[in-house]
Amino acid sequence: MAYETTDAFHELLDLIGSADELFLSGDRAVPDEVSVVEGYQWITQILAVALECYLWADEDRPTMVPITSPTLKWGGDNADAYYWFAPVSPARRYRVTGVRGDSAYLSFTVYGGPSDGRWSDRIVMTVNDRTMTFGDDGSFALEVGPFDDSTSNALVLRDYLVDPVRGRRTSVAIEALDPAPPPRRDDAEVAQRFRRAANFLRDLLAIFPLARDPEPNTVQEPYAQPAITYGWAAGDAAYAMGSYALADDEALVIEGTSPPCAFWNLCLWNQFLQTYDYRYERVTINGGQCSYEADGSWRIVVAHRDPGMPNWLSTAGHREGRLWFRWFLAESLPARPTTRVIKLS
Repeated sequence: MAYETTDAFHELLDLIGSADELFLSGDRAVPDEVSVVEGYQWITQILAVALECYLWADEDRPTMVPITSPTLKWGGDNADAYYWFAPVSPARRYRVTGVRGDSAYLSFTVYGGPSDGRWSDRIVMTVNDRTMTFGDDGSFALEVGPFDDSTSNALVLRDYLVDPVRGRRTSVAIEALDPAPPPRRDDAEVAQRFRRAANFLRDLLAIFPLARDPEPNTVQEPYAQPAITYGWAAGDAAYAMGSYALADDEALVIEGTSPPCAFWNLCLWNQFLQTYDYRYERVTINGGQCSYEADGSWRIVVAHRDPGMPNWLSTAGHREGRLWFRWFLAESLPARPTTRVIKLS
């Protein structure tokens, strides 16, 4: 007998088998050994996310699953946040319950767009901790759905902590309020699920690795996230991207101010939009960890080794990398940070 799942499974294998061509050659080739190694690790990580979100996820019987961790990095992860995902159906009702931990910013965002595994293209709704009601113990309950947007298909929780190592994470669960019979998966459905996972990967492979920046050591103008988006960006955030390229004896000095906001941070990323390994060295910094100047401004230094200055971020062996700022619930759009390259001597 011929099975559609057989074809879909092998399509996924073929896609994974050729993915390394993107970072080994061509205009998006990465520059060195450390980046090539990260590329192979990245392929396994986005495959794990694709299978969790599109092979196993079930909008009729959803569960909240973590989609980032120190060994699950993709799509612009960072050291200060925990992300959870659940599939949703536009016609169903859901109850989300949990207990808030030490979050500086907590939100639930529903996304809409293609239902075939390709990335979302719009924000349907966002609920954050400023508009939620909590019990004395931090407990909360939200009921969401059905959704006016007929393309609604994903719910993402963001839990940001100033001290993500020692801080208490939010606990969360989701249940569908409309009962569904036990699942009985057949060949057509499982084939479709494998193809959704493959489409998710194709979208990522079409973007990453990012091409090398022709004008590094700058930060672009900050912008507020619009409702029309690509992927799972946060509706409450303002962002700014930049890059660095430093010799062994150089450091990048970034200076700026942050408006009053719930949370802000800067992450160093590779070309796959992965943070470096923050378990062992400081490669990100947030507003609660930063040392400030007397006037409230900050100065952050990116360098290969400790320059003996406050707010040092290690390049973790990367001669080139990306800079990514984010500000949540900022009272005004942040001013563009300034940059200059100095000699460590």
